[in-house]
Amino acid sequence: MPDAITRHGLPPPNRMPPMETTGLKAAIYARFSTDMQADRSIDDQISLCTDFALKQGLTIAETYSDAAQSGGSIFGRDGLLRMMEDARQNKFQVIVIEALDRLSRDMEDLAGLHKRLSFQGIEIRAVHEGKVDTILVGLRGLVGQLYREDNVHKVRRGMAGRVKDGLHAGGRAYGYQAIDGKKGELEIIPAEADTVRRIFTAYAAGTTPRAIAKELNAEGIAPPRGARQWNASTIAGNAKRGTGILNNRIYIGEIVWNRVRMVRDPDTGKRVSRPNPPEQWQRQAAPHLAIIDQTLFDQAHGQKASRAHGDHAKYARRKHLLSGLLRCGACGGGMQSYGKGARGTPRIRCSSAKEGGFCPDSKSFSRTAVERLVIEALRQELAHPDVITAYVQTYHAERKKLAATANQRRDALNRKIARLDAECERTLDFMIKGIGHEERLKQRIAEAEQELAEARRELAALDPPPPVIELHPATMTRYRETLDALATAIGNDIEDDPEAVVE
Repeated sequence: MPDAITRHGLPPPNRMPPMETTGLKAAIYARFSTDMQADRSIDDQISLCTDFALKQGLTIAETYSDAAQSGGSIFGRDGLLRMMEDARQNKFQVIVIEALDRLSRDMEDLAGLHKRLSFQGIEIRAVHEGKVDTILVGLRGLVGQLYREDNVHKVRRGMAGRVKDGLHAGGRAYGYQAIDGKKGELEIIPAEADTVRRIFTAYAAGTTPRAIAKELNAEGIAPPRGARQWNASTIAGNAKRGTGILNNRIYIGEIVWNRVRMVRDPDTGKRVSRPNPPEQWQRQAAPHLAIIDQTLFDQAHGQKASRAHGDHAKYARRKHLLSGLLRCGACGGGMQSYGKGARGTPRIRCSSAKEGGFCPDSKSFSRTAVERLVIEALRQELAHPDVITAYVQTYHAERKKLAATANQRRDALNRKIARLDAECERTLDFMIKGIGHEERLKQRIAEAEQELAEARRELAALDPPPPVIELHPATMTRYRETLDALATAIGNDIEDDPEAVVE
């Protein structure tokens, strides 16, 4: 890496020239990546950066850190986000780090951080790299990302090798436990193996996953690690992803790896799984891990296939107003549809009670009544004077911002037009006075006139800036009437007339 830096005109890190001592306020940032690293790593980085800052004549204003946080994303890094917020408030003028990869190992994130800090007039100084500029950000961002991606490939290669050797590549499988001191080797847990056989036998005989789950919960049989209870999805799972007891081929002595891959969502920083095509799956026989025979496994999957072609497979669950928002007061589980009552009104019930019989409160409730209670409470909250005041303030602020944005572009175009007009006049004056190369001056006038025409066309096409309208007192009356109308619309059967809510 030093050679690469030298080629771009920068001296090697260990021979960076001394910097001026200015007495500027400095922030120190430290980070380490995984739980396997010691917390001491943060202390060591801060100590190193402190010594460096003092030698530079900087005054340390604040210290920020993130422990056991990946440099592949800025999400979840509270220390970094707090530092960037303080940077926007100009609490310091310099950021001191051990190396650029402490800020980020992602090219986009590192460039974005540097761009925002530069806009605030804040300098980044790295102990091992000196003052950070655009070239160094580009080089280090590329190296950091390549390092991170190379590590991913090495980890996957190692996992593929373990599977090829008949070892488990990781993850939890109900019915097995890791053998102490033997990485990747599993052994069968007899009690859990009996439960696995019971599930496959019952399902092959026609018992539904929901009924099986209820029986297991009623008997107090512990669910898989990480689950609160047995439910239908724990047993049936997802065939494409290989989840669920019934889809796991390890129970017939076959390890299947690489069904899914993990990718990081750039907008949230969260890792999400994506199914891989079957031709990318890696299979390895492991007969010592078999709990059931092939015949029982095939019978269960034959039952599964026959049910998949039934009418219930075509059923699409309809969304309603509070879908995904309601929680059971007894156990905290989600609420889901539960048919209709005697009067034909839709009912809802705790999913834990419905799927696994786990919830102590198995009552169902009128969905319409619950929706009315919620919307009435919401209407009262929105009608509170403080909320109305906030509504008016937000409205005025947004209108002013829209007007300012429109005027900003209009002003920029007017300035451009004035500049080009002046340039054309100056160039023409040079030609008249015989100053400069005539052909080049003609070419420049033609270019300037073309830019001028484009700027005038864009200006003419702009919408007029929105006027900043003050809310009339009568608008507040209309606001309350709209809330009442919304409550009425939702009180009616909105599934028959969903546009009523929009209107």
